[in-house]
Amino acid sequence: MRVLLVEDEVPLADMVRRGLVADGHTVQVVHDGNAGLAAASTGDHDVVVLDIMLPGLSGYRVLQHLRAAQVWTPVLMLTAKDGEYDEADAFDLGADDYLIKPFSFVVLLARLRALLRRSGEARPTVLKVGTLELDPARHRVFRDGTEITLTPREFGVLEHLMSRAGEVVTKTDILRAVWDAHYEGEVNVVEVYVGYLRRKIDTPFGTRSIETLRGVGYRMSEPG
Repeated sequence: MRVLLVEDEVPLADMVRRGLVADGHTVQVVHDGNAGLAAASTGDHDVVVLDIMLPGLSGYRVLQHLRAAQVWTPVLMLTAKDGEYDEADAFDLGADDYLIKPFSFVVLLARLRALLRRSGEARPTVLKVGTLELDPARHRVFRDGTEITLTPREFGVLEHLMSRAGEVVTKTDILRAVWDAHYEGEVNVVEVYVGYLRRKIDTPFGTRSIETLRGVGYRMSEPG
């Protein structure tokens, strides 16, 4: 595994680097946001471990620039902050996982391995449900030829629903697939994001493609 570690706390960075190298991985370490963005933009790494509080560019801005440039290397964010809004901000910008300091190195390693497994899963070229199209590789969504702008989290929810079109998908299923296996927040956050999606992919086009099954979940289907 080729890891890019962007961390300004030198003792912590050195500890993580030594642990990863001892486990047989290749590690590049940089200590500020600008250097982190430059290194991550090469696409030469399997995973990026990115601190939020960095000199130069913050981890949030680094992540934002990477996703805007369509660099989809999995990113695990590290932070001393502990709050659901910080976590939500990171995920909305395109983070794949989130770990709060202080953390166990064993847990960090397990999270990185999980990210690597998920990033290696086969993904379809284009998903289509009716006139709605989602391109996972280019991270773009279209309805009737009109491009729709989604946040990374909205995109993840839509991709999961479209990949299981016609099936009933529970909120728990969506949380596990799109948020994180370790997410412990309210499941009703899924309702919020489904609402966001409806206002973008359906309302402007006069369609209804995401059905709510009360007490069960959601079903994505071609509008009748």
